[in-house]
Amino acid sequence: MHMADALLSPAVGTTMWAATGGLIAYSAKKVRQELDERKIPLMGVLGAFIFASQMINFSIPATGSSGHLGGGMILAILLGPYAGFLVMASVLIVQALFFADGGLLALGCNIFNLAFFPCFVAYPLIYRKIVGNKPSQGKILAGSLIAAIIGLQLGAFGVVLETVFSGISELPFGAFVLLMQPIHLAIGIVEGLVTAAVVTFVWKARPEILEAAGRSLPIGEVEIKKVLLGLAAAALIAGAALSWFASSNPDGLEWAMFKTSGKEELQTDESLHASLAVIQEKTSFLPDYGFKKAKPVTEAKHADEETAPWPAVDPGTSVSGLIGGGLTLLMAALTGLGLKRRQGTA
Repeated sequence: MHMADALLSPAVGTTMWAATGGLIAYSAKKVRQELDERKIPLMGVLGAFIFASQMINFSIPATGSSGHLGGGMILAILLGPYAGFLVMASVLIVQALFFADGGLLALGCNIFNLAFFPCFVAYPLIYRKIVGNKPSQGKILAGSLIAAIIGLQLGAFGVVLETVFSGISELPFGAFVLLMQPIHLAIGIVEGLVTAAVVTFVWKARPEILEAAGRSLPIGEVEIKKVLLGLAAAALIAGAALSWFASSNPDGLEWAMFKTSGKEELQTDESLHASLAVIQEKTSFLPDYGFKKAKPVTEAKHADEETAPWPAVDPGTSVSGLIGGGLTLLMAALTGLGLKRRQGTA
């Protein structure tokens, strides 16, 4: 559900950048009040895990579409909403800058859609209400499933509204929303099941992590090495190998766009879009999660999709998964270290 710049007008894009920037500043202020040193490596490893997991698109049966994990609910449940929001922002910034996944103008929208709704709406108002202060495997499953579905539905609806307010005539509200919501319902079910599996693993290994996140408290002296190693191993395997098995079908947003307009990508004549595209071309050293090709990325992508075998064993994909996960880990951990240092000097 990563939006491209062509889906947004400069006015809507910059407005959402401002809104998201405000949320980042507010979240950073809140994290400074609760952060301890043990939470910093957890932020980094979870960021790497979400980055790698988002590379694995799964097919949606009978649709010709695919979806991938959002990850906002996992981050909110295990880190709390504020740290979770910052880590998701780190994931999306790395994807946009270095892998050309999502536009630079659209980055504010993508952070808002994929982080705000799960962290600040679905987590406190749905997941916490269902699971309460005495988690069980059944409560975690129910809470994760319902919260993930609602969070993703709100995010998908946010995409629709942002395109409508941008005046994208190729994507009229009625037709677009009737495609976006059902396909993201299917994706949300898978997201909820994966969320429940990851949260249950952490809950069984170290329930104190969930308790600390739910009460916005430091983790304290709890030993979390087992959890860190498990998540790090999952991130390495997902990024380096499982990413080969990603579906080549268009994701839910691209599918809905194609069904509505006949195009998976829209063109724009905005000079701001063109300028940002030039910047992104220079910063993205592994565009579309692979080595750069001689021809334009979009043309190469479609040509490869027509002939690529499955699984797509590609060293460029593995390198992207490992480097991207490492960069996200570094960015999320440095964010935590920076906030911790400011906490000490405040």
